[in-house]
Amino acid sequence: MSSEIGADRVVVVTGGGRGIGAATSMLAAKRGYAVVVNYRSQPEAAEKIVAAIQAGGGDAVAVRGDVSEPEDVDSIFRAADRLGTLHGLVNNAGIVEVAVRVDEMSAQRLARIFAVNVTGSFLCAGAAIRRMSTKHGGRGGAIVNLASTGSKIGSPGQYVDYAATKGAIDTFTLGLALEVADEGIRVNAVRPGIIDTEIHASGGDPGRVERIGSGLPMGRAGTAKEVAKAILWLLEDESSYTTGSFVTVSGGRGLTP
Repeated sequence: MSSEIGADRVVVVTGGGRGIGAATSMLAAKRGYAVVVNYRSQPEAAEKIVAAIQAGGGDAVAVRGDVSEPEDVDSIFRAADRLGTLHGLVNNAGIVEVAVRVDEMSAQRLARIFAVNVTGSFLCAGAAIRRMSTKHGGRGGAIVNLASTGSKIGSPGQYVDYAATKGAIDTFTLGLALEVADEGIRVNAVRPGIIDTEIHASGGDPGRVERIGSGLPMGRAGTAKEVAKAILWLLEDESSYTTGSFVTVSGGRGLTP
């Protein structure tokens, strides 16, 4: 894909300044997309990704916004409108809290994690559909949600709340795919397993990748770039007859023999 199509192929990557989001933003730019790099609280990281994209001849903009806030979602997608025609959304923004049992979880913790991981994905998808759906005068596009192998194993004693939000994303992906299939929009999800990103440290367990990685079926943790490649496949025409599907990028974690 050549860079000359940039303004006609805009992609919004929520949580695009770090980890899987950053790798996705970079790879999308290399494939010729103009990229909206959304971030919530670390502008330096997002601006660094934008600078790298621009240095490579690509088009990108960093946009602050909490995806659980409707006004912020509006701002994110208005920035996409200024870049050109929206082609895709990567619902990547997500949070995890410090590992605890369910009987130790507060209502405030639960409200926040569901707001970002679930409500945020719904709000961003709605904004994307209003732009991409042929029903609304758009020319179609693709939505890729970030699910997790956690939804298959439940993450007991650690992150049952996070796993539950990703279970919701599984159902959301299937329902939305069917809802907009005849409107030119494909909706799929990627299920990462143990991936070497900063999210483990934010969950209070910075050594998790090293501790668990060697015990996985493939003997190592994955990289953000490996997940990004799956996301880009689902965004692009190579997957033109694929919707309501899940690509598991986990090195075998969470699979039933």
